[in-house]
Amino acid sequence: MTPIEKSSKILDKNESLKQIVSNLPDSPGIYQYFDETGTIIYVGKAKNLKKRVYSYFNKEHEAGKTRVLVSKIADIRYIVVSTEEDALLLENNLIKQHRPRYNVLLKDDKTYPSIVVKNEYFPRILLTRSLIRDGSQYFGPYSSLFMAKVMLQMIRDLYPLRTCKHPLTPETIKQGRYAVCLEYHIKRCKAPCIGAQSVEDYNKNIFLIKEILKGNSSEVSRTLLEEMQTLAAELRFEEAQKVKVRYDAIENYRSKSTVVPPTLSNIDVFTLDENESSAFINYLHIGNGAIVQAYTFEYKKRLDESKEELLGLGIVEMRTRFKSVAKEIIVAFLPNIELLNSVTFTIPQKGDKRKLLDLSLQNVKQYKVDRLKQAEKLNPEQRTTRILTTMQKDLLMHELPMHIECFDNSNIQGTNPVAACVVFKKAKPSKKDYRHYHIKTVEGPDDFASMNEVVHRRYKRLLEENEPLPQLIIVDGGKGQLSAATEVLRSLGLIGKITIIGIAKRLEELFFPDDPIPLYLDKNSETLKVIQRLRDEAHRFGITFHRSLRSKQQTLSELDQIKGIGEVTKQTLLKQFKSVKRIKEATFEQLQEHVGTSKAQCIIDGFNNNKEA
Repeated sequence: MTPIEKSSKILDKNESLKQIVSNLPDSPGIYQYFDETGTIIYVGKAKNLKKRVYSYFNKEHEAGKTRVLVSKIADIRYIVVSTEEDALLLENNLIKQHRPRYNVLLKDDKTYPSIVVKNEYFPRILLTRSLIRDGSQYFGPYSSLFMAKVMLQMIRDLYPLRTCKHPLTPETIKQGRYAVCLEYHIKRCKAPCIGAQSVEDYNKNIFLIKEILKGNSSEVSRTLLEEMQTLAAELRFEEAQKVKVRYDAIENYRSKSTVVPPTLSNIDVFTLDENESSAFINYLHIGNGAIVQAYTFEYKKRLDESKEELLGLGIVEMRTRFKSVAKEIIVAFLPNIELLNSVTFTIPQKGDKRKLLDLSLQNVKQYKVDRLKQAEKLNPEQRTTRILTTMQKDLLMHELPMHIECFDNSNIQGTNPVAACVVFKKAKPSKKDYRHYHIKTVEGPDDFASMNEVVHRRYKRLLEENEPLPQLIIVDGGKGQLSAATEVLRSLGLIGKITIIGIAKRLEELFFPDDPIPLYLDKNSETLKVIQRLRDEAHRFGITFHRSLRSKQQTLSELDQIKGIGEVTKQTLLKQFKSVKRIKEATFEQLQEHVGTSKAQCIIDGFNNNKEA
């Protein structure tokens, strides 16, 4: 296709889209964008279709992804609905059905388990992922298979229920078609299949089970307590004890699930946290003072969706999926949707509802951290890049600090002044690049002059040998040490090419050259943690070197001054006698036993000569 033909085709497409947009109604509905292949690439909802779709074409979009979307639109179709709530539901269904490329993607779009009470003569209670319209009653769905299994197991522990697949009817039971199974013998079933349990007694248990599944455990607990007290009053203590076991189990379940006052009931709670690529939403449903649903999920962002829009999508998704009819929704901020029918949004500032909101926020933040850790375990480079990007932002650097060096001075009690330089590459220690320095030009404990000497020696040599320079230099100390190091970089022409900071020990302040006001980072900041690790590593490395020098100096003894006594002989004697003093006090025969006659004589003569001297 020639450039002229291509340009003509684009103009024709634009004219066609303008015609479609101009004819759009001012009604609520959903709109669908198609590409040239006829594939749906985006589905959106609107309170006013004409205004919403027109906004895509009447301005230059800042977000690059939105510009790409608009450039790929070849056709527009729409569906008009009565209310914005209908538009929300239809949009949600179409996105799940077509999974358009530029819509937010729900990462965990699976079928959730439910507990079903079958529509049978003696109803069975089962776990299922499919809903069949046969008159059975479904409870859930549950946010995890584990939670559903725990609930089902608790019910079976409380009440004996049949688990067989026999099609029980009054006729088949009377005909005696069935025989009892193992479940009857271990007292987990009362054998309704042979008429040993009446349908009235069985259905009484089913009613109580349904109340538990609805979250009305307090009502079940009250019923059991009354039954237990009645049996005890009639002196039927064995039966009362069996009821008490059930009552205790229900109370134990209630104590674990109740985190809010019983006055709060039928409430949804939604909170959102996000990063650059994803949005995380936590959903809690409160029924009769207990959390009966809890789930956190992730949306993968596609365009420049706002947090209000993402929260609105999440509310519709979860309320549809978990069949919530709660009339109150607790949120941290108002979502970008019209109020649902007879539903109130609440932003609590204090009290029990605020505690619920905080609990939901805690869960969504923890989920975000867990997902990040999981991703970083699979891709360690991702964590490194994230940390270095954070450091670049916090320290106002022009490039990522892939190569960092940190300096520290050591002159304990004014002796053996030394300095250490440690090197981190990609936020990890590069120990082969660590360097020790003896201070040569400074007399006495002068940290500023020592820092000046070491930094000058380090970078003068790197420049002469054409070695790579760091992007960040950290000086262990305050303004004085930083000024000394900055003066060196300025003399070498490196100011502006390398970022340099100083870290003071007292309050962990970060100082920048020629800036009297320090930077204070959050104590949990990853940037500060990396800087602290560099500082501590430089201190450890310098102290270790300093101690080794002092140790060598202290081990110089009179044995080193005796001619003919080498390192091996000295170590042999010190190992045997433990100290120079004991070697002096040893007899010729004792020394001879360990080092021989000639060396024993050398040692005796050497100590005598030193004594005379």
